[in-house]
Amino acid sequence: MNKLILTIGCFFGLTAVVLGAFGAHILKEVLSESALQSFQTGVEYQMYHALLLLLIGSFERIGAKTKKIVCYLLTTGTFLFSGSIYLLATNSLTSIDFTVIALLTPLGGTLLILAWLILLIGFAKLKFDKN
Repeated sequence: MNKLILTIGCFFGLTAVVLGAFGAHILKEVLSESALQSFQTGVEYQMYHALLLLLIGSFERIGAKTKKIVCYLLTTGTFLFSGSIYLLATNSLTSIDFTVIALLTPLGGTLLILAWLILLIGFAKLKFDKN
């Protein structure tokens, strides 16, 4: 499971850098300031969760079941949250009306919050040496 988590984390990190550069160098010429800011929010949240996945995949004290659940929540949540923001922010560039997927953004955000909550509960249950 760690290999999968680390691979997804690297993929999210890589694509966040690519999309961030795309936004900064290409989209800034064709999007409104508001749309560009939204796109950047998607990039930032994708990178935050890429880093979190890399940490989770490297941390041995988290149980396999918790890692699996958190991985699925973070992966799905990031795709829904950041992915829907990317599509909504660039809606003016296509002939497709992406506003019909607007509810995917809060759904993705809810999944991300759940992942963090599960991690919080898991960490609160950890036993540490008193030394």
